[in-house]
Amino acid sequence: MSGIVAGVGLLTGVVSAILTALLCKYAERLHFLDRPNPRSSHTRPTPRGGGVAIVVSATTGLVALACVGLLSARLTMSLVGGGLIVAAVGLADDRRSLPAGVRLSAHAVAALWALYCLGGAPALQMGNQIVELGWVGYGLGGLAIVWVINLFNFMDGIDGIAASEAVFVSAAAAFLGLVTLVGTAVVAGNIVFAAACLGFLAWNWPPARIFMGDTGSGYLGFMIAVFALAASHQSTAAPWVWLILGAVFLADSTVTLTTRLARGQRITEAHRSHAYQWLARRWQSHLSVVITVWAINIAWLLPLAYIAARVPRLASWLTLLALLPVAAMALAARAGRAEATDT
Repeated sequence: MSGIVAGVGLLTGVVSAILTALLCKYAERLHFLDRPNPRSSHTRPTPRGGGVAIVVSATTGLVALACVGLLSARLTMSLVGGGLIVAAVGLADDRRSLPAGVRLSAHAVAALWALYCLGGAPALQMGNQIVELGWVGYGLGGLAIVWVINLFNFMDGIDGIAASEAVFVSAAAAFLGLVTLVGTAVVAGNIVFAAACLGFLAWNWPPARIFMGDTGSGYLGFMIAVFALAASHQSTAAPWVWLILGAVFLADSTVTLTTRLARGQRITEAHRSHAYQWLARRWQSHLSVVITVWAINIAWLLPLAYIAARVPRLASWLTLLALLPVAAMALAARAGRAEATDT
């Protein structure tokens, strides 16, 4: 099994890198150029739409795993079917801005499709108690998936940050799955998905030569949310483990949103007030921010996620322990504050 997964992962990464290179070369001809505006974090026209390379390579890799029996039909349908819906609406939005209602409706359809394929939301471990969610899980699970889709869209604002987070979360989840024997399907799928993101990241690493666009950012969020859902059907601690692994994105986006709401700002309005955006301007470096996120992920969040996976009764408390300092850092970095207040 390991040799097949490694081979499919390697090919997926290579295909992703080659497709990204081709998109870089032909971006202007394909009308995939992101031109700077007052809310941009870049200063020159840059190719975008690189998320197409992630979608094509990951989809191909996942189908290959399914063909050799390493990915179940249900998991494959949830990932491929829902992922293509999210990517398609993202691609349309990249080409011509779509109303928020259209995007959110497509995201909801993809989320419900994934939940249906996987049999709904799983039970949740709270301390020593196992809580069965039943039909309520469809509502909560759907909201969670839609939130993660849009969370990645919010956090894809500087070079390399969204692709880096996807590589970390999926690779770390695969490692923890191997350690805790969660199941070969989720582990194999995460390895292939991480490889697709890594191939793109080779071109998106600061200074980026291409952006993923909404095609990629929404797709990344959907895939991570559905992998987390699938893992949660095999381990009641998995939802907490995945929350810990994604704590940087979760804390920054949530603190930014609640701060903007509390200050009476329109949450649908474009802005550059996420903590990572403030830090990128303050440090005048996208690379420094991305490296800082990697450091937090590896030094703080991965060890806590490992303990949560090994000791499920502590998982919910460890999630709080993981999130609170990261949220405090986001507040200290002025997450949610309007740029004009930076004096």
